[in-house]
Amino acid sequence: MFDITASLVLYKNNPRDVIKAIKSFLNTSLKVLLYVVDNSPEDTLGKIVERLNDGRIEYIFNNGENLGFGKAHNIAIKKVIDKSKYHLVLNPDVWFEKGTLEKLFDFMEKNPDVGQVMPKVLNPDGTVQALCKRLPSPIDLFGRRFLPSPFKKVLDERLKWYEFWDVGYDNLAEVPALSGCFMFVRTKVFKEVGLFDDEYFMYMEDYDMCRRINSRYRTIYYPEAIIYHKYGKHSYKNKKLLLTHIRSAIRYFNKWGWILDLDRDIKNIDSGRVA
Repeated sequence: MFDITASLVLYKNNPRDVIKAIKSFLNTSLKVLLYVVDNSPEDTLGKIVERLNDGRIEYIFNNGENLGFGKAHNIAIKKVIDKSKYHLVLNPDVWFEKGTLEKLFDFMEKNPDVGQVMPKVLNPDGTVQALCKRLPSPIDLFGRRFLPSPFKKVLDERLKWYEFWDVGYDNLAEVPALSGCFMFVRTKVFKEVGLFDDEYFMYMEDYDMCRRINSRYRTIYYPEAIIYHKYGKHSYKNKKLLLTHIRSAIRYFNKWGWILDLDRDIKNIDSGRVA
């Protein structure tokens, strides 16, 4: 039984970022195992990973097929679902200091009613990323992106509320939607709520998963542990990824509700409490 397993999904990533993420995860005395699942068209990154020569890494190449985020992570989760206490869904543009995994491990050991925890996430310059979210309505996802600028100002206060600025990022809190860049999950939870919905190619699958976990366990923001994340907001720069994001959002609202979503309303009212 491993203390923590992790999955890292790649697609033509910067090799330096990948190595930095891997070394961050392996820099621990806990018993760990990392699956690197490569969606890239070629296995170039695999050769770089192999040079680390660490028995705690297993590399999986998907033969040039880009399976998407959730489906690729599911490959690893299926392999570890009976082999670890905790599983980390890790982005390749994340890194952290030694001791971070231990803080999260200890927090989860002391709080068995918590199914998922997320640390404080900082930009490389040390500023906070607003990755705690309340459950989104269509206006939260589409309004701020597509409304003309004069109308966006009307949404400023709602956006601050949606991004948890009313609670702040220095407080331990109940959060209904935690970012997929670093999902530290009690592994047995996957048996209870299922794996990632692989109908989402990319985007929104983290909110979908967090909602399912939050239906049985608490989902917590824990600022005592800190990680760093590049956070490229690629769908703001790439039209193809924007369309992917829109399709995922449509699937999310078709699944959970567009206007009528009673669970969303209840969870958002209850969220933000200091845990």
